[in-house]
Amino acid sequence: MSDPRVKDWPENERPRERLLRFGASGISDAQLLAIILRTGGGGKGVIALAMQLLEDFGGLRNMDGAATGDLLRVKRLGTAKIAQLRASFELGRRLMRETLGDKPVLSSSRSVYSFFAPVVKNMKKEIFLCALLDAKNRFVREVKISEGTLTNSLIHPHEAFKEAIRESAASIIFVHNHPSGDPEPSRDDLAVTEKLKNAGQIVGIAVLDHVIIGDGRYVSLKERGML
Repeated sequence: MSDPRVKDWPENERPRERLLRFGASGISDAQLLAIILRTGGGGKGVIALAMQLLEDFGGLRNMDGAATGDLLRVKRLGTAKIAQLRASFELGRRLMRETLGDKPVLSSSRSVYSFFAPVVKNMKKEIFLCALLDAKNRFVREVKISEGTLTNSLIHPHEAFKEAIRESAASIIFVHNHPSGDPEPSRDDLAVTEKLKNAGQIVGIAVLDHVIIGDGRYVSLKERGML
């Protein structure tokens, strides 16, 4: 037997009406997803679809990090609904970063982690980023240097410093994630860091830190005395 459509529910029980009346904090994850997805399909309602997604992926975090192909395997979840989910997760990340300001001061490893964790935390691949800073350690912009397993041969100093030189950055901070969740640096991480630090000395742009982000934690190579 199919579940009733949301529009057939009593008005004060519908997720959208409850959110507008009581606020988002009192709405369950399934109800919030139902508001985003708007409709179900195949004879089942949107709440059933939302609950299925949460069950299949084990929560919002895994859903955010899921590949499009995995999402498409869920019945009644087409490309339009996947786009809606992707957009909602991305808005959440941008809101988290916006709270730090347009040009946050990245003067500590904690500030670097807080700023970049929303960007890389659910990535399935390693992403190597370079944060360009001005003379007051204010964030100018980020540059993606590489995507994929970090190796000493993958990161070339020319690519790592090209945009920093173009932007006349005073200093830079390297950031990358470990999809395994463990931020402990590998041998390749240390080799890449040493190569980039030496390149920075040659071109006159200081490498302030290399922060590796894992699942809810991070490692600063500067604080470890490895930079």
